[in-house]
Amino acid sequence: MLKIEHLTKKYGDKTAVSDLSLHIQKGEIYGFIGHNGAGKTTTLKSVAGIMKFDSGEILIDGTSIVSDPIACKKKMAYIPDNPDLYDFMTGIKYLNFIADIYGVGAEERRSLIREYADAFELTGDLAQPIASYSHGMKQKLAVISAWIHSPKLIIMDEPFVGLDPKASHRLKEMMRRVCDEGGAIFFSTHVLEVAEKLCDKIAIIKQGSLIRSGTMDEVRGDDSLEEVFLELEAE
Repeated sequence: MLKIEHLTKKYGDKTAVSDLSLHIQKGEIYGFIGHNGAGKTTTLKSVAGIMKFDSGEILIDGTSIVSDPIACKKKMAYIPDNPDLYDFMTGIKYLNFIADIYGVGAEERRSLIREYADAFELTGDLAQPIASYSHGMKQKLAVISAWIHSPKLIIMDEPFVGLDPKASHRLKEMMRRVCDEGGAIFFSTHVLEVAEKLCDKIAIIKQGSLIRSGTMDEVRGDDSLEEVFLELEAE
C-alpha cells in the first residue's frame, strides 16, 4: 500500500531524513518511533505530498506521489500533529466541505458523520464554530474528516495527543477496522505502550536514519519496546 524508497530530505546542510526505505502492506498498522527531531514528521509530510523531498520515491498503492499527487491524495488521509482547521466554520460545515472535496455523496456523508460524531461524542457540538473547540475536540474533528471519504491509507502524526481515554479507544478500534478491510495505517507516536499493543509492525528512526524495523516481536525480542527504544537511543 505504501512504499518509501531511499527517501532523503535536507534543510540546507542538515539532513532530516537519510536514505529511508519502508514498506507498509495492506492490513498493517505500522508505528513510527523516534525522538523529537528524528525525522518522523518530515517523513509523514513527504508521504502526504505536502513536502517536497530531495531524492527517493514514494508510492501509494503503486502510484508515485511525485508524478501523480492528486491520484495519491484521493486514496489517503493525513492528520498532522496539530490540526490546523478553519476556525470560522462550524464543525458540520467543515465536515461537509471535506466531503465535497472528495466527492462523498449526500446520503453516505450523513451516515458517516452521524456514526463517527456519535462515536466521539461530538454530535452536539457540530453546530458550534471550530474556534470554540478545545484541542481534543479539534483532534476528534480532524479524525472524522480523515475517515469521511473511506481512505485506503491513513497517515497520522501523534494522533492520540489531546484525546481522552474513551476517544483514544474509539480511534484504535477505527484504525484496526480500516486494516481489517484492506487498508493501512502509518502513524508516529511517543506513547510506546500504545504502539506495543496496537502495531503489527514498527520502525525506529534516529537522526534521520532507520535503525530498526519489523514485526513487534522482531524489534523488541524478549524486552519491552521501551527498553529497546532507550537502548537504541543510547547507542
